[in-house]
Amino acid sequence: MLVDKAEFEAWMERIMGELYRISRKMDKAETREKHLNYLNGERLYDNQEVCQLLRISKRTLQRYRNNGVLKFYTIYHKTYYKETDLHEFIRNNFDENEVKRQAREDRLSETFPMPIEEADEEQEPEEHGNRGDVSSDNNNIKKMEL
Repeated sequence: MLVDKAEFEAWMERIMGELYRISRKMDKAETREKHLNYLNGERLYDNQEVCQLLRISKRTLQRYRNNGVLKFYTIYHKTYYKETDLHEFIRNNFDENEVKRQAREDRLSETFPMPIEEADEEQEPEEHGNRGDVSSDNNNIKKMEL
């Protein structure tokens, strides 16, 4: 397939135009991101980023805001959180050792559930005497065979 010079230059002009257009869009996006995600040089996080960072639901995040536990800022009807406020919140409300201990207890309780105590503690234990209990005789026989 042969392409003459005029056709080649037309294609190159189109390609360069598209690259220029994409470059302008990227510049605008970067500029917008700089203005939206930073306040006085400090990184701002939106609701989704905070939920992912803290591994909490949107409702839990809303509860933290309502209770005044987590500082937030509203800019153009969107909620943001300063990075320093998030660090302070984590230091004040999440003790690393407590989180690890709780996770360990959760894993243990799933693996080895605690027995449920019966409400009537006054029951007398069953006696296993010499009533011809077949199961105890079988246990004794197995022990002797070993």
